[in-house]
Amino acid sequence: MTRHEGHRVRAGWAPFLEGGRRVVLRYAIDRESSPHGESMTDALGTILEADEAAVLMMTRRGQVRVPRALVIAAKEVPPPPVRRSGPAAR
Repeated sequence: MTRHEGHRVRAGWAPFLEGGRRVVLRYAIDRESSPHGESMTDALGTILEADEAAVLMMTRRGQVRVPRALVIAAKEVPPPPVRRSGPAAR
């Protein structure tokens, strides 16, 4: 993704991106290597680490490292719903 290296860093943008928070990130991806030609994708999970360069998240599919310069939008989200047990869950 070298063509994205020229993106400017937005100082102070999304200060809530810190460890332990559950967020959804929309970020740019390489259109040529994506399966259906998409230019953006989302990651939903808990932030493990975040600095000026990248955000490391744990998602249901494993760890995802998102370069901060590629993040288009970010939003804090509530905890996942609790799965019910018993006859209603079946």
